[in-house]
Amino acid sequence: MELMAIPGKSGEEAKVVEYIRSKLLASGAPAELIKTDDATKRTLIAGNTGNLILKLPGTVKGPRRMLSAHMDTVPICVGCEPKVDGQFVKSANPTTGLGGDDRAGAATILTAALEILERKLPHPPLTFCWFVQEEIGLSGARHIQQSLLGKPAMCFNWDGGSCDKVTIGATGGYRMLIEIEGVASHAGVCPERGVSAIAIASLAIADLAKGGWHGLVVKGKSRGTTNVGYIHGGEATNVVTDCVSLKAEARSHDPKFRGKIIARIEKAFQSAAKEIKSSEGRRGSVRIEGRLDYESFLLDSKSECVRLAEAAVSAIGRTPMQAVSNGGLDANWLNAHGIPSVTLGCGQMNVHMTSEMLDLAAYRDACRIALLLATAVD
Repeated sequence: MELMAIPGKSGEEAKVVEYIRSKLLASGAPAELIKTDDATKRTLIAGNTGNLILKLPGTVKGPRRMLSAHMDTVPICVGCEPKVDGQFVKSANPTTGLGGDDRAGAATILTAALEILERKLPHPPLTFCWFVQEEIGLSGARHIQQSLLGKPAMCFNWDGGSCDKVTIGATGGYRMLIEIEGVASHAGVCPERGVSAIAIASLAIADLAKGGWHGLVVKGKSRGTTNVGYIHGGEATNVVTDCVSLKAEARSHDPKFRGKIIARIEKAFQSAAKEIKSSEGRRGSVRIEGRLDYESFLLDSKSECVRLAEAAVSAIGRTPMQAVSNGGLDANWLNAHGIPSVTLGCGQMNVHMTSEMLDLAAYRDACRIALLLATAVD
């Protein structure tokens, strides 16, 4: 409840770090074992803090385990007023989301750390990590200062969804900035002398939609998704708009098919630019910048970290369900960094919406699962 009430959208997680650090120190964590890294030197936005890391030496032998969650929320959650409503937590402010994504995850692993510290529970070597900037492209996990982690053999990551869901794979995502340059002219006096950047964008998007390359993309056995999610251009109706900016994304579990989707998007915009010509023979142009936000991954369903996660879910009386996500997770980058990682939920519902809720029974079970994974050794 306290964590969800702290404002902390992506890049503004410092107050969340301060809260978690104070709780750890009050429970006896040595100050020298708590660090923030330098990830924000490399993230797309500067941010006011890095990832928060607690590294504990083991009291029993075993490979180092890592527990993680992200601290940032989407902007709609700023101003949240969490309140208990029966078996759920909701925001008393009807204009905001709750922020259970992922403050509930941050609280889940914090609870495990506090239980271990306060009760002096035996445990293998442990690393707890609270990531920044997950919501804007997994930036904290992407740029984690790995030297501070202590070489964990596996990771258990908490994010949205049911506490019995064990996510063993996730899609890869690619984001694009598309800038269209047309030719300005007076829309009433001489529109034919202009080249509308808006018209170019419209033709390209329509072409993608008609060809089945926008939204859910299914071509034979290959699947993916695309979306043009942002478009801006023009200031007045009496001017033929000469500049338009768009932001788009392409996702697929198959990197090769994702590459085909990206090529198809690029072709649609380049072809649209050639279709429109002014009375003076001028055409517009398109410039596209793209970057891989995160690569897809799929763990062996019988791998050690999957087996341990399922055993912990079963131990608290729930039935584990393996899942593969069509969204990005911090686990995408953890696996890319060579740390096998599964993701579990902690009862968040309707995330990124004003109707968001946290299922308290599922949250409490998630805390039990986290404590088991942090303390149980084979």
